[in-house]
Amino acid sequence: MTANKHEFKAEVNKILDLMIHSLYSNKEIFLRELISNASDAIDKARYESLTDSSLAEGGDEWKIQLIADKEAGTLTIRDNGIGMTRDEAVEALGTIAHSGTKEFIQMLESREVENNPELIGQFGVGFYSSFMVADQVTVITRKAGADASHAVVWKSVADGSYTLDDTEKESKGTDVILTLKEEAKTFLEEWEIRKVVKQYSDFIEYPVVMDVTRSTPDPEDEEKTVTEIKEEILNSRKAIWLKSKDEISDEEYNEFYKHVSHDFSDPVKVIHYRAEGTTEFSALLYLPEKRPHDIFYQDYKIGPTLYVRRVQIMDHCEAMLPSYLRFVKGVVESSDLPLNVSREILQENKVVSVIKKNLTKKVLDTLAKMKKDDAEAYATFYEEFGRILKEGIHHDFERRETIADLLLVESTSTKPGETTTLAGYVDRMPEDQKEIYYITGTDRASAEASPYLEVFKEKGIEVLIMTDDFDDIIISGLGEYKEKPFQSAIKGDLDLGEGDKEEQKKEFGDLLELMKEELKDLVSEVRISGRLTDSAVCLVAGDHDLDPKMAKMFEAMGQQVPQGQRMLEVNPNHELITRMKQLFAADSDSAQLKEYAGLLYDQALLLEGDKPRDPVVFAKALSKLMAEGVSAS
Repeated sequence: MTANKHEFKAEVNKILDLMIHSLYSNKEIFLRELISNASDAIDKARYESLTDSSLAEGGDEWKIQLIADKEAGTLTIRDNGIGMTRDEAVEALGTIAHSGTKEFIQMLESREVENNPELIGQFGVGFYSSFMVADQVTVITRKAGADASHAVVWKSVADGSYTLDDTEKESKGTDVILTLKEEAKTFLEEWEIRKVVKQYSDFIEYPVVMDVTRSTPDPEDEEKTVTEIKEEILNSRKAIWLKSKDEISDEEYNEFYKHVSHDFSDPVKVIHYRAEGTTEFSALLYLPEKRPHDIFYQDYKIGPTLYVRRVQIMDHCEAMLPSYLRFVKGVVESSDLPLNVSREILQENKVVSVIKKNLTKKVLDTLAKMKKDDAEAYATFYEEFGRILKEGIHHDFERRETIADLLLVESTSTKPGETTTLAGYVDRMPEDQKEIYYITGTDRASAEASPYLEVFKEKGIEVLIMTDDFDDIIISGLGEYKEKPFQSAIKGDLDLGEGDKEEQKKEFGDLLELMKEELKDLVSEVRISGRLTDSAVCLVAGDHDLDPKMAKMFEAMGQQVPQGQRMLEVNPNHELITRMKQLFAADSDSAQLKEYAGLLYDQALLLEGDKPRDPVVFAKALSKLMAEGVSAS
């Protein structure tokens, strides 16, 4: 029968091409990825066989076989796991179902991956690493429970296509057969295979086995030897999370982390403990060093691997940790959960709720200790994961102040790149300062140049500088810290004791009313400012309104934003405002005053980084004003 030829999807072709042309120097990663895939396939078969015994055909001796054939130049990775149907083979081997594929390809092209080989595992393309060492890859697979005649054979030489045909396979599971390149044939050597398995796959739960040839003295003739072939297990298979911490070396912890996370870097912290009492469980969790490139994608997998009585129930149990700790990797094992527990049951299960609460506290306590004992390491960690951790203030009301203790923020009192804590800010507050002041902006430079900070600079009042796009929502949700309310520098009515506001309201009242009338469709109020010292005007949102940056972000996402009108604040000490008051006293119906009001509003838009309502009209009005000024001089 002629095999059916199929074209790879464009993104698969691109990834194959980039991988084949020496993406990594450590090409042995291919074996780790294929063994990991085989282990996942057995996990699925083992779990599903709990409710359907037909899937455990051949018994429950789960294992992964490595078959090195030097004569044929092939290395086979065989598992007796769940296997694939024809459609599943097309889906798994011919396409890449990942929302970050485009970005991943860009990283490959920029060669960023050379220093970040973990991307292969993180983006679910480990299978394709086979082509770094193989001229041809053949996959023979049969779904557990299907007839022997319902197997398929997939084959590719990475030429932009693959073939797929029906075949027969006596046992369930998958064989991945690599026809190795000449320079990769060292992977057929027993010592090399042992080394790679020991380094990358020692903690795989299932035995990774290989037939080895051994010569022993002939018991009947001492001058002769007898050659025998024995199947040997290459990995230790020890559930590291169930062992005592005293029995585990740092190297073993690090290698297991790489196994569960597909990360090549060592973790920053290891959290290994056993909880005893009403609810008992073991946990081995890790804090990574680097943020995964896909952590902000919608399909990012959250949660540790869940085991129940040594059976893997799911590889990512999102019910075990809150989403703001989604960077945490690891394993949790419980004996108190049923083996047939589903994701839906997990969401409502009391045991899971207790474990989640316990794990969350443990991670936050570990971060707090790290911040206290090793500020430099914590600052490096926070730079990678602080934005994600901060989400907890919004989502986890009960722990919002605990998480707030972990925040690192720049301020007008720190050097660029240096940070402070909220506790540090509060400790430095003068006795008469009642509020924690903060400003949001796209970056530190633009925030510091903002007119909203003028009075703070003049009075030497420290202001926190928040530059993440959702900071305003986070701080609004926090509300206060150590009984000190937060006050945005760009929202609300500030009164830092600068001048007599009531007297100034009376003095400029008529002019403010005229400006308010002229701008009635644009602002809700025109008032005396308590935050300006150099600029003439600025726009201010209400205490409970979104700041402009947040509003723009929501609009860009296609979400409707409540259109609350802002207030225009006027600096009564600015020469322009003083001149306008004089003009008003001389001619309260002056057309110039109305034109100036519009110009001031556009100027306020410019000062906050926006553009004038109509740039052409604004430019003409400004040119006219300049011409009048030149004529007058």
